[in-house]
Amino acid sequence: MKNFFLIFLFLTGSLFIKAQNATEKADALVSPKVVEKEMTVGGNEADICGFNNQSIQLAIDAVAKTGGTVKLTSGVFEITAPVRMSSNVRLIGSGRETVLKRAKGVQTKFIVDADYGELKITVENADGFDPGMKIQVTDRDQSSCWNVSTAYITDIRDNIIYIDDYLKRDYRSDRDGLISNASSVIEIIEAANVTVSNLTVDGNREENFFADGCNSAGILVFKSKKVIVDKVHVKNFNGEGISWQITENVTIRNSEISGSGNTGMHPGTGSPFTTIENNDVHHNDNDGLFICWRVYQSRVTNNRFHHNGRFGICTGHKDTDVVFTGNHIFENGSDGVHLRGERESNAPHRNTFLENVIENNGTNGSGYGFSINSPARDLILKDNIFQSTGEQTQKAAVYIQANGLPPEMINNKMEGHPEGEVIKE
Repeated sequence: MKNFFLIFLFLTGSLFIKAQNATEKADALVSPKVVEKEMTVGGNEADICGFNNQSIQLAIDAVAKTGGTVKLTSGVFEITAPVRMSSNVRLIGSGRETVLKRAKGVQTKFIVDADYGELKITVENADGFDPGMKIQVTDRDQSSCWNVSTAYITDIRDNIIYIDDYLKRDYRSDRDGLISNASSVIEIIEAANVTVSNLTVDGNREENFFADGCNSAGILVFKSKKVIVDKVHVKNFNGEGISWQITENVTIRNSEISGSGNTGMHPGTGSPFTTIENNDVHHNDNDGLFICWRVYQSRVTNNRFHHNGRFGICTGHKDTDVVFTGNHIFENGSDGVHLRGERESNAPHRNTFLENVIENNGTNGSGYGFSINSPARDLILKDNIFQSTGEQTQKAAVYIQANGLPPEMINNKMEGHPEGEVIKE
């Protein structure tokens, strides 16, 4: 009886294993395992030869269905239209010698008003524009942020440029109405699980027109999540170096952002869970880091913000619960850290600054180490070093404007400020 029971278990077990194997084979036929692709772009031995955005785009589109990696060889890639990333794709260069460089810019006036909802623009001169380019439309009154229209050129006939997306505003030709090909080098729009790493983005600033930061940047991230930018040098973009708007879980790390015609880095328009770490952000015309609206529950760690035209770090509207740790903020044109003026309900509450070095800011004539211009509650400054040496342009360690609330200050070191360490208006 015992032997019969063992034989029964063996047979039923064998039948179960066979049935399980059959089920797995059937599942494989119905839903085959997805294998990520990898393609190389650039030199003669690459899968796709060519040093331009079209070659890169061809590879991205080829791996987009399954996800995968596009590997760029060393060399200079000419960018006439933004490289458009897709979900689950990694774009990886071969180091700083992989350069994505903006081609020369082109701009003209439009001679008929470009109205809301239109898909064509009648211009003074269409020379230099080509189908596939991305364009920016502005006039004197509507030239920034969400008042700017962007779209791709679908066709050009005589002096009429046709575009793929409706204009957002009424733009007047008699109010300095302009169309240009000012646009990003890399764009991540409505995508997830994207990585850009190990390459250089060259904005070729001297030969390009100014691009609005909410719509374009050296690297633009828009309505996307789980994005990583790692070991990238964004340089000389005529606009913002890296801009991310309406995002979640964006990480910018181990990168350098320099020579931008506006801000180095610009997270905003509701971009929670941002991580900014181990970056060198310098010699940008405006702020090193401009934290815009509703950036919360984020970390800014071990970065260098220096020699920027205005503030090292600027934060304000509903930018709450951000921890700034171990940053070196020095020799910026005005304040090292600037909390913008906001009503109490919209102020940057519950931010913590821990173990930062803030020194010698105000190189344009004067500034403060830390300037508080709004009633920000639960602001903590702990274990920071504030110092002013040399020309002593950093006039005070902490300045509290009349509308500001005093922060909680714990074990900070402050020295050398000509107007005092902490001053309140």
